Amino acid sequence: MGKGDKKSRKGKITKGTYGKRRPHKDYNQKMKPTDKAATAE
Repeated sequence: MGKGDKKSRKGKITKGTYGKRRPHKDYNQKMKPTDKAATAE
């Protein structure tokens, strides 16, 4: 439950990894441009 815990958010930030508890911020941003391109056509 701290910086050494691999499963916690703080632990993932310390280690520099991502996962279910710490998703990438740009995940939803990658999906949106494809939707806009599909509606523009």
